[in-house]
Amino acid sequence: MERKVRILVAKPGLDGHDRGARVVARAFRDAGFEVIYTGLRQTPDQIAEAALQEDVDVVALSILSGAHNTLLPRTVAALRARGLSDVLVVAGGVIPAEDIPGLKAAGIAEVFTPGTPTRAAIEFISQHVKLG
Repeated sequence: MERKVRILVAKPGLDGHDRGARVVARAFRDAGFEVIYTGLRQTPDQIAEAALQEDVDVVALSILSGAHNTLLPRTVAALRARGLSDVLVVAGGVIPAEDIPGLKAAGIAEVFTPGTPTRAAIEFISQHVKLG
């Protein structure tokens, strides 16, 4: 039996809206991924600890609060501090185009902005996560 890609969907910060994260989580599940959803208002350390405990392949961060330039790099740093350098980190939400290069430099593999079809995220993950 082939192992499924394990994805942690997380909402960093004080953002109180998770409809988009739930839609994405459902799309990932429907695509055959195993999905763990952390719920609202997670700190970077809580997200990284959950990723470690759940042994995930991907951390998908959903953010609408405008704190992406702070919270997303901190989450990547928390993951790396736990030895999770092989975990693919993607993000989605209301993120201005001019902020995307800095986020990618900080370790976010891809950023999906509003209106991006969920299929694009599924395909990106499928192409970048190889299970051995």
